[in-house]
Amino acid sequence: MIDVLLGAFSLAFVAQALRITVPYLLAALGGTLTERSGIVDLALEGKLLWGAFAAAVVTHETGSPAAGIAAAALAGGAVAAVQALWSVRLGADQVVTGIALNMAAFALTRFLLQVLYGQGANSPPIEDVGTDVWTSPLLWLAIILAVAVAVVVGRTRFGLRLRAVGERPEAVAAAGVSIARVRWIAVVAGGALAGLGGAQLSLPVGGFVAEASGGRGYVALAVVIMGAWRPVPVALMCLGFGAAEALQARMQGAGTGLPPELVRLFPYVLTLVLLAVVGGRGRAPSALGRRD
Repeated sequence: MIDVLLGAFSLAFVAQALRITVPYLLAALGGTLTERSGIVDLALEGKLLWGAFAAAVVTHETGSPAAGIAAAALAGGAVAAVQALWSVRLGADQVVTGIALNMAAFALTRFLLQVLYGQGANSPPIEDVGTDVWTSPLLWLAIILAVAVAVVVGRTRFGLRLRAVGERPEAVAAAGVSIARVRWIAVVAGGALAGLGGAQLSLPVGGFVAEASGGRGYVALAVVIMGAWRPVPVALMCLGFGAAEALQARMQGAGTGLPPELVRLFPYVLTLVLLAVVGGRGRAPSALGRRD
């Protein structure tokens, strides 16, 4: 066990933690934008899954990882546009909408795999996609986007409107600002971020696997809550969760004597503990979940 903990200070461990962090970070940043606008974002799981699917398929068909990354962002944005249509335009229940989008993603990605490649479990392998996290464009893109989201939310006119729409939409409407427009922008931009996170789930591993999101969207939503809907704390908590999952992987490989099922639960138990300890300290946007 001591060797496992000492290994946490190695460069290889840091690289593994960063690789794991990327999808959580991008999904959580997207969820932060969406929820600060007052829209509950339970659809993060589906956005990650569609991003992973689009990245793998487009990269396989074009041979270009850059095209696959762009497709992942577009796929996440498209799912978010459907979410905005139902939640913002039609006033549907936001929780039900998010769950429906997740269920549709699980079913439709399998169906499309069957249609495109004759198998419903995974896509054909992707060639010539590097796995070195230090040269991964997705890692550096995630870092840049984390800084950008923090600046936009905290330091720009749009960020001020975004925060106001999530807190006091009536005041925003009285000032002549379109609540729907701000929410559409936030939801679609947040979906594109989550879709980029999905690309990290397929490109470095050489293809798409059915249900590749593996609950990461729900964890990202929990991180948004623990981070009090603020980009910087959210990013730091994602990094901590990535380190916890990397430590869990090392514990499995090192043979600590603990049951493997218990070791696999470590990051999720940590999430529940943190959510219980700090989750109630941050105040949610006042208009979150309201149908205006």
